[in-house]
Amino acid sequence: MKEPQSRLDLQRRNRLGMVEAIWGEHKTTEQILEILKKMQIAGELALVTRVGPDKATKLKEAFDLVEIHSLARCVTLGKFSELKPSLGKVVILSGGTSDLAVAKEAELALRCHGIQVELLLDVGIAGLHRLLNNLEKLRKAKVLIACAGMEGALPTVLAGLVSQPIVGVPISVGYGVSVGGKTALEGMLASCAPGLMVVNIDNGYGAAMAALRILGSELL
Repeated sequence: MKEPQSRLDLQRRNRLGMVEAIWGEHKTTEQILEILKKMQIAGELALVTRVGPDKATKLKEAFDLVEIHSLARCVTLGKFSELKPSLGKVVILSGGTSDLAVAKEAELALRCHGIQVELLLDVGIAGLHRLLNNLEKLRKAKVLIACAGMEGALPTVLAGLVSQPIVGVPISVGYGVSVGGKTALEGMLASCAPGLMVVNIDNGYGAAMAALRILGSELL
């Protein structure tokens, strides 16, 4: 039986202002290559998330134009959007360096769309002074994305200190009940800080697209 063909949403940029992301973890190298070639023919940027190092290497060997972003666990094909400084900057915070892969996924997804991004790593609340020392910088950003594992308190603390929109990203790291990220997710959902937005566990791409929607709403 012939394998089903992929159906790409090539109008998503025109409809929503964002490119379609391709989930790479459960696709074969051949399936991803087929999608990449279709995206190239359509003249659209391709962003493939959750690509392990072995699969990324195979994709690069088969299609030299593919660019590997190892820290973000992603590959891309095509030209990023031109920088749009008028939309403002997004700052991505992480509680620790264990959150780096998710933070880098969010950063890459935003850069694909021409958004200015800055990473602020290792500012978890276990050393609250690290966060407080950066408040002036954070208040200059348009949107903040806060990645945190363990109990996931960073977004709640942040939402009590600054007025910008904040997107919380629970991370699947920690001891005991924290493993898998459910404790961080539930902690963020139960936050007493009004207006805190929360995406699913390890969903850096989803957080980036939430930030993109917020920035784009200023143009409406």
